[in-house]
Amino acid sequence: MRLLVAGAGSTGGYIGGRLAEAGRDVTFLVRPARAEHLRANGLQIVSPHGDVTLQPQLVTASEIKDSFDIVLLTVKAYALEAALDDLAPAIGPETMILPVLNGMKHIDALTSRFGKAAVGGVCKVAATLDAQGRIVQIAKFQSLSYGELDGSLSQRMTLLDTFMQGAGFNANLSSCIVQDMWDKWIFLAALGGITCVMRGTIGEIEAAQGGTGFANQLLDEVIAIASAAGHAPSAAYAADIRTQLTMKGSPQTSSMYRDLQKGAQIEAGQIIGDLLARGSSASLSTPLLAAAYTHLCVFQNHLSAK
Repeated sequence: MRLLVAGAGSTGGYIGGRLAEAGRDVTFLVRPARAEHLRANGLQIVSPHGDVTLQPQLVTASEIKDSFDIVLLTVKAYALEAALDDLAPAIGPETMILPVLNGMKHIDALTSRFGKAAVGGVCKVAATLDAQGRIVQIAKFQSLSYGELDGSLSQRMTLLDTFMQGAGFNANLSSCIVQDMWDKWIFLAALGGITCVMRGTIGEIEAAQGGTGFANQLLDEVIAIASAAGHAPSAAYAADIRTQLTMKGSPQTSSMYRDLQKGAQIEAGQIIGDLLARGSSASLSTPLLAAAYTHLCVFQNHLSAK
């Protein structure tokens, strides 16, 4: 099978790089500037699981000549529309599009444009691009889950699972991928809202007056929205999230908070705004989540004004 990775940033570069290292047929769809950098320096991964430098197969949007079997879509939400235009020539009648974006809004965009090509995906890898353009993995966990949106076990999903196995990360074929996606969204929305509004780590927020109460209430609002949408987390998972979000001394932050600190674009609409809209449709009162979204919109407006 031939895989096209849309983006050679931290997530796509890591997963695609590990697959290429394992001998899979992987091509990266990149912008010209990133292509120039990778051709000169290689795709470099710095990881607790082992460093590697690869000479990857690269293609820019104008160079795509035929379709691929799989497209791994790893761009940020704010780059989605442009990415769909770029990768459209790579989509054939049998192509699977495996997105690992946060939230659920991107699924609507994919199914609207490409129909049943889209499947569900959840990627859990903590990585970043450093100043040298290297992909630096900052925590040991690394997993990729995938499955049909209707939960069925299709032939194409069996083929995808075979392709993903044995590449150095945990690859999981899921029969409940939509719930998996919601579970990740619940955690990211709560973690992002808490750390971005309070501008600190979980441990720093827990140590502040009212910090634990704030974290618990914001999480309650997020869970209420998921429950109203028919995707309530299990009791055990909800309890685990609550423990993580109120843990004494925890250095944990969200990727959105780290982007905010760097003055970079953030996925406020995809992670918080869309969740808030679903809560409003269900007539739920979510004042802390609404305040978090307003706070993030102010930051985004400042970026736009520069």
